[in-house]
Amino acid sequence: MNQLRDVRPEDKGIILQWRNSPEIARFMYTDREITTEEHENWFQHIQMDDKIRCWVIQCDGEDVGLVNIYDLDRHNQRCYWAFYIASPNVRGKGVGSYVEYAILTYVFEELGLNKLCCEVLGFNEAVVTMHKKFGFEQEGLFRQHRWKHGIPHDVVCLAILREEWQAIKPAIEQRLQAKGII
Repeated sequence: MNQLRDVRPEDKGIILQWRNSPEIARFMYTDREITTEEHENWFQHIQMDDKIRCWVIQCDGEDVGLVNIYDLDRHNQRCYWAFYIASPNVRGKGVGSYVEYAILTYVFEELGLNKLCCEVLGFNEAVVTMHKKFGFEQEGLFRQHRWKHGIPHDVVCLAILREEWQAIKPAIEQRLQAKGII
């Protein structure tokens, strides 16, 4: 069973491990090891900033990753989101689909926002494809926008509107229910 739970102070250590693991860092904007001090500052920031919400992703009771919404802008009715699954044991088991569904539901139904946005490094085609399967549209491409290890990478800008989510949600729910994900 998958679920999201609030980040707690005792998660600080494992989240730093996840952020610095090569499998995760490869897809993040940061391309160097995050220091303990930098992580401490980030961790304090996410707990105090009302424009950020973070959850630990759990699968069968195991902490397996992190998801967050950020740049929550109530005036413009939008926010951004990002996630990663750190445990290789659960990849390919629908955890990413569960997280995507849970965040879309939270943003549009609980927060009542109009738009959910995300940015994905261009070489992360699997995540771009997954977002599109959930109704996200590509709204832009920032060419050579992020440098990682001295190499420029494009950033794909995607978003979905509440009305688009409402239109596609029944089909998504049917698909996820058939797979036992929700």
